[in-house]
Amino acid sequence: MSNPNARGPRALSDVLGELFAVRGYARLHASGELELAWNAALGEGYAGRTRLGDVRRGVLTVTVDHPALLEELSAYRKAELLQALRATVRGSTISSLRFRIGPVES
Repeated sequence: MSNPNARGPRALSDVLGELFAVRGYARLHASGELELAWNAALGEGYAGRTRLGDVRRGVLTVTVDHPALLEELSAYRKAELLQALRATVRGSTISSLRFRIGPVES
């Protein structure tokens, strides 16, 4: 009978998996992938005018720099953007987008 707490050789994949989980590398990779997908879906003309926030309960919060842009994205492009994110981001759990106005850093 083997003791899972006993010291001894462990598979490298197990050790790396634990390290990535502890350090948050998977989350950072996922957020980078999400940002790339968002920028591709949004288009070049809007680069730097939005900032992605957290995904909570399937809702991605997006900060935009101007009320007119908020209206355009939320009223006219929301479904298109959501579909593009779902198609591009592997294992996406995003079910909706929430837009708000605020500062957007370059």
